[in-house]
Amino acid sequence: MIDQKVKTVFRIILSFPVILFATNAIANTSSDSLALQDKDLEELVVVHKPKSTRKLRNSAFDSELITKAEILRAACCNLGESFTTNASVDVNYSDAATGAKQIRLLGLSGTYVQMLTENIPNLRGVAAPYGLGYIPGTWMQSIQVSKGASSVKNGYESVTGQINVEFLKPQAPTSVLANGYVDLFGKAEVNAGGNIHLGDKWSGGLLVHAENAFASHDDNNDGFIDLPKIKQFSAMNRWAYMSEKYIFQAGVRFLIENRRSGQDTHHAAIDESQIHNPYKIDIDTRRWEFFTKNAYFIDTESESNLALILSGSIHDQDAGYGRKVYDVTQDNLYASLIYERKWNDGLHALSTGLSMNYDRFDQHYRLTHEPDLAPTHEIEKETTPGGYAQYTFDLNSNLILMGGVRYDYSTIYGSMFTPRVHARWNMLEGALSLHISAGRGYRSPHALADNNFLLASSRRIIIGSDLRQEVAMNYGGGASGDIRLFGRNFNYNAEFYYTRFSHQMLVDLESDPHAAIIKDSGNRPNYSRTFQVEVSYPVIEDLTLTAAYRLTDVKVDYGSGLIEKPLTSKHKGLFTLNWAPMMGIWQVDASLAINGGGRMPAPYELADGSLSWERNYKAFPQLNLQVTRNFRHWAVYIGGENLTGYRQKNPIVDAANPWGNNFDATMIYGPIHGPMFYLGFRFNMSK
Repeated sequence: MIDQKVKTVFRIILSFPVILFATNAIANTSSDSLALQDKDLEELVVVHKPKSTRKLRNSAFDSELITKAEILRAACCNLGESFTTNASVDVNYSDAATGAKQIRLLGLSGTYVQMLTENIPNLRGVAAPYGLGYIPGTWMQSIQVSKGASSVKNGYESVTGQINVEFLKPQAPTSVLANGYVDLFGKAEVNAGGNIHLGDKWSGGLLVHAENAFASHDDNNDGFIDLPKIKQFSAMNRWAYMSEKYIFQAGVRFLIENRRSGQDTHHAAIDESQIHNPYKIDIDTRRWEFFTKNAYFIDTESESNLALILSGSIHDQDAGYGRKVYDVTQDNLYASLIYERKWNDGLHALSTGLSMNYDRFDQHYRLTHEPDLAPTHEIEKETTPGGYAQYTFDLNSNLILMGGVRYDYSTIYGSMFTPRVHARWNMLEGALSLHISAGRGYRSPHALADNNFLLASSRRIIIGSDLRQEVAMNYGGGASGDIRLFGRNFNYNAEFYYTRFSHQMLVDLESDPHAAIIKDSGNRPNYSRTFQVEVSYPVIEDLTLTAAYRLTDVKVDYGSGLIEKPLTSKHKGLFTLNWAPMMGIWQVDASLAINGGGRMPAPYELADGSLSWERNYKAFPQLNLQVTRNFRHWAVYIGGENLTGYRQKNPIVDAANPWGNNFDATMIYGPIHGPMFYLGFRFNMSK
């Protein structure tokens, strides 16, 4: 089996020059034709290549813009794979069976990051565990990561920050795009899209995505496939009307996904008794979304405008983990009315608005493997109206002060008061920019929707009756800038953030190694502290190196005093290389992440006296590499992930006996598969 994989890798690598030779001939033909047409031109145009990732120093927030160029530095099949070269955001597996991934920002899980699509709250609740795979990389125009307390305009849910995804716009120049991808693990993907202009004001766009991970890959020979078999299809249709006084945008999106995992009955590690009774995980998802944006410009001189945003979604998920069941439908409606204006040439700005959010969870669940036990049925509804006001003082982007407050009322948890302040001082002509922020965030806990991956274990799920709304304060600040060094810009950034919870929903895997206890933290002072420094420098023309280090200190009190949060790496180092010689015709991107060690949940003794798992895990490296050949309208790329080959040993505890009391697929801290190689192409024809 391994020999066959090696042969396949060499075939891909050896075929790459052939593809390049053929495409290079086509490109040269086009170049010759262009040279003949342009031979009389005497003007030389020098093109400046902007940074693919840059700090937004004209904003009061600590925001980082990840452009399309940065997204393309890796295969980026979806949003979850687009942070490979980013030092601030980590994306890790939640378990070794379902393929669920979660973001970590400022040392805390992605449930504390407010996810936005085009500044509309999205991927909340039951969509969060698998939502990173719902946004194809080809669809994204840019990603904006804001750390710490964010704007009150988008709601009260941001605790550690916001991640906003901007999709390709129908009002952009007319284009047609396509993307294809295949990897050694048996995953194939195709994306296509385009837009059209109907007159001067109307435009429409269509984006389509399909993927199929069809192979049973079991690299560690434990009988469980390492990566789930996923079939997914999604499409988005959107329209825009643009005039001087009025802008209208609307879009609909549909997604269907089938996720299959568990034991592979054709594998030698499967016991004869389990061939007819395998442990299977089946998750079927259907999701519908819609949104509309309406903006009316009242006065262009003061930039005053009135906007109405409406959005909604239906997320229907049927999941089976062995004989455990979690079927849930979440309905969401969101509305926001916003008024904004400026005075004195932008020196003062005011943004005010009203909002309403409605969530309905219809849940059927059985938390044991007893097939005769009827599922429990629960319906949870929450309506939250609110309003906000936010004032900004902007002195030519040199000094920016912002203060905002909002008040919301939850039909379940009552009143919420959310203050947030930001300040930025750009000094020394870009060589030094200082920022500070502070603010409160809230989050409504959903024990099973947020943590349904815990069902991929034999642990008893115990949900406390004392769950309260999560409340936290976040404080942060930092410095960044560009210094001229040896004729080139040396970019640096240093920051520190502190998050302290008043109330937090805890998943306690410590008190009982055979149970997952979901409970409220009470008034115990859980916190997260992160320090990060990052530098970037173009050592030679077309070659840029970036280095970053992050220290994370997360402490949790499960009832016996503060201890290190398990499955959280304390240190991380990241080194990236971007080399684009020959005016970007070739592009080489590499990233090496050194993930520091950490603590595992408390283990238990087995019958032979050994521990169920080690108390701690050590640091491990991950190397990714991609080589791209760019042409006029398209590109061919080849790459590999986890080329250092590190993978966690025995990621599934007692995989040979999944129906027993010791089975656990949630003890995950690192990669669960070895090196993976891929090949793909991109096509983009713009008018």
